[in-house]
Amino acid sequence: MTDVTPPRVLVNAVHSKSGGGLTYLRNVLPLLARDWDVHVAIQADQQADLGPVCAEAGAVLHVLPTWGKLATVLVQEQVTVPLLARRIGAQVVFSPANYGPILGPPTVILLRNAFEVTDLEARLAKRVYWAAVKALTWACFKTCRRAMVVSEHAGRTFLRVFGLADDPRLSVVHHGVGAAFHPPAEGEARIPQRLLAVSDIYVQKNFETLLRAMALLAPDYPHLELDIAGRELDPGYAATLRALCDKRMIGERVHFLGGQGPAQVAALYRRAAVFVFPSLVETFGNPLVEAMASGIPVVCSDAAALPEVTGGAALLARPRDHVHMAEQIRRLLDDPALWAEVSAKGLARAAEFSWERTADRVAEVLRQAAGR
Repeated sequence: MTDVTPPRVLVNAVHSKSGGGLTYLRNVLPLLARDWDVHVAIQADQQADLGPVCAEAGAVLHVLPTWGKLATVLVQEQVTVPLLARRIGAQVVFSPANYGPILGPPTVILLRNAFEVTDLEARLAKRVYWAAVKALTWACFKTCRRAMVVSEHAGRTFLRVFGLADDPRLSVVHHGVGAAFHPPAEGEARIPQRLLAVSDIYVQKNFETLLRAMALLAPDYPHLELDIAGRELDPGYAATLRALCDKRMIGERVHFLGGQGPAQVAALYRRAAVFVFPSLVETFGNPLVEAMASGIPVVCSDAAALPEVTGGAALLARPRDHVHMAEQIRRLLDDPALWAEVSAKGLARAAEFSWERTADRVAEVLRQAAGR
């Protein structure tokens, strides 16, 4: 008689507290739960973000104490999570982060961190942090059953950083985009000369280049404004950006909106005229696909995974060249035909991504790891 009991997976979500990690789980968990018995381990401070997602998906939630420091979280992950996995009889543990339990049931990890950040950091404490991330990632990768990367670029970078020619355990699984991201409906109007950037704020996001480009453009566009939607995860870096705005006399034109929910971000995409993504280091870049799906033309850095993700549907700017970035933004502001062309290309490119495809590929990798 065929066993129709759905396989059980424990999703180790203790690291998914912001940005792309939350976006990933909000979209993948409900789809994965269609065919899997999904259990999710989170910390108490994640309940507001992930509790409703798990309830809607019918996933079983396991709430662990909130431990803030990375070192204590890792102890929790290496002791509490594998014991929980054994107790509930999970066939596989899925960690949508670089880290996962070294002991216990078979583990699948999702390699999301971009190790090139170390090359951008001058601050000793940050360099030590990223060195620790690299060492921990290697330890978890050595013991995992399978690993996923979110782009071809991420895979190549991982192999290069760790001196590997190849590894058969690696699979490329792109992120998707949800139906909430779409062009403006009839009656909704974009705001001319409104720029938008969506990203949590830390050093590899390269906002200083965008702000310098903004300062170059400002004298020629009296109504030019920039919205930046994202949490200030690096307060020191955020302070330097505000100081740069004051120095370049664009402080009244740049709006730091802080973290925004999915619905608010989707509305921002529909009202802005140009989306700018200046990041230097990115393994994927969810906002790129969200912006393209919303019909807003994209200007992004010609760096990391950004050209791969946009696939010829964006205007690329030299990463640290604020003059070139300003020129690319200016082209879209001044040329309606080009604006429409880049918008149409973006919509077509975004149609190649979906969370359904992502979840199907994730499920396939989990089945392979579990031996199903």
